[in-house]
Amino acid sequence: MKVLAAMSGGVDSAVAAARAVEAGHDVTGVHLALSRNPQTYRTGARGCCTLEDSRDARRAADVIGIPFYVWDMAERFHEDVVDDFVAEYAAGRTPNPCLRCNEKIKFAAVLDRAVALGFDAVVTGHHARIEDGVLRRSVDMGKDQSYVLAVLNREQLSRAIFPLGDITKEQVRAEAAERGLSVADKPDSHDICFIADGDTRGFLTERIGAKPGDIVDGDSGEVLGEHNGAFAYTVGQRHGLGLTRPAADGKPRYVLSITPVSNTVTVGPREALEVRIVHGERPVWTDGVERTEPVECDVQLRAHGEVQPATLVASGGTLTAHLRNPARGVSAGQAMVAYLPDSRGDIVLASATITGAERG
Repeated sequence: MKVLAAMSGGVDSAVAAARAVEAGHDVTGVHLALSRNPQTYRTGARGCCTLEDSRDARRAADVIGIPFYVWDMAERFHEDVVDDFVAEYAAGRTPNPCLRCNEKIKFAAVLDRAVALGFDAVVTGHHARIEDGVLRRSVDMGKDQSYVLAVLNREQLSRAIFPLGDITKEQVRAEAAERGLSVADKPDSHDICFIADGDTRGFLTERIGAKPGDIVDGDSGEVLGEHNGAFAYTVGQRHGLGLTRPAADGKPRYVLSITPVSNTVTVGPREALEVRIVHGERPVWTDGVERTEPVECDVQLRAHGEVQPATLVASGGTLTAHLRNPARGVSAGQAMVAYLPDSRGDIVLASATITGAERG
């Protein structure tokens, strides 16, 4: 099979490409240039998509012995990921840019171009598994990335290969060292690659502009303080609220909601964050089969969040999860991902973009 290996410059994508070659595929490596100005992206270990990463990817391809190219996806990335990120925060939602990058760039723009060029599939270093067309969690639960892949539909999954889903991250590094790949000990990337200094609030303020507004108490409606932009807050946030007066009971306050229309941030006690019903839109059924009856499953409500037992109900192009136990810090804009427990590892059933939640 003729496959395109997306090589980020990290250890995972390098080993994935090597494994694809070992499996007998005709592999070509490609690095995605995602910045309009690469010098503005973070260098060093904290980010990804940097000039250093491009060089590391090329060296890995040379060691593996495969052709290597760089594809300029900067404009598409800026429109579909960066602009989306800013717009979502401006609307009072909390987006996941890695999820959007997988959806719009790696498995839409890149996959479409790869197929047009005659490739059969795209190989990536994601920690997840595809077995018989079914997306499953990685065997390494600590590194599992099925959450950010749950936006992929059946057609996209049929052209995706994840060679690392059956091994742990430690095994990936050991294998990279055995193969003579210089990225074997390269630290994992962290943070958001297009925010050079890691200052998300500053990045958003520069693009949206300072918009002072009130921070109010969720029970009394009393104005407790002022913010410079509601976009700088997320539901469940405790630190950085800038409040000088303690709550009457002395307990910490948390962000309960963000209302862009009134430019208001509402705060309250931790218990007020608890919800039992979560609503989502734009559902994706990873196996292509929409369930018309309620499904007992587990749901994950943020990238590194706990799994919640729930009943999933589909209706009119929406998904609603009725949680058995209350969850906290559920933010609109994040993904709700449903899993079916299975003896061979959790199956990814469906995903949807969270639109809201209620106490139930």
